[in-house]
Amino acid sequence: MSAPAIALRDVRFSYRSGPEILDIPELTIARGERVFLFGPSGSGKTTLLGILAGILTGFTGSVEVLGRDVSKMSGSERDAFRGTHLGYIFQLFNLIPYLTVEENITLPGRLHPARAKNIAEARAVAKRLGIEHLLGRAVTQLSVGQQQRVAAARALLGAPELLIADEPTSSLDFDHRERFLELLFENCALSNSTLLFVSHDRSLATKFDRQLSLLDFNRAHRTEAAV
Repeated sequence: MSAPAIALRDVRFSYRSGPEILDIPELTIARGERVFLFGPSGSGKTTLLGILAGILTGFTGSVEVLGRDVSKMSGSERDAFRGTHLGYIFQLFNLIPYLTVEENITLPGRLHPARAKNIAEARAVAKRLGIEHLLGRAVTQLSVGQQQRVAAARALLGAPELLIADEPTSSLDFDHRERFLELLFENCALSNSTLLFVSHDRSLATKFDRQLSLLDFNRAHRTEAAV
């Protein structure tokens, strides 16, 4: 049996000398599972995603992603692992302002050959998200909703084994949101990708295999709320 997509044990994290943000005794997400994660602002959702993606370090405990111990990787190994195996839709998009839409979408394939896909596939993803007519435009010329779709297309390209989505539909209208979710689930099904989807929009939760409240397993937030 293959290792879970995500396995956390006794994970604790705080920013410098500040209060503890995360205290997670256990969290396991199976390969191919589609999980909806919710919680109030400040409960540690984005912090947790940053640790899983190898962006945040300095935690204690065990964090295994796709069978690899993130804490034992060097900075360059984490970057390569994330670029090769993960698709990440950042809450603030993290688009490169001096690149075009098409260049932003295809960036993972240029940096990490294992994620490489041809331009035709990048354009097909863009078409499904309604941004194919923007491929030659600078991302700085786009609306917030269009930028969010560019970030989504970049994460989907190359069939990553784990997709992490941080509020990926917050700036989309209903039609674009439904089109994006359809494409997201279709890509996950085709490649048996695992999906961890964070959102405040609880109306989406029933579309997923499992719903998780960070308040239920993050003891740091529960302790703080009880004080």
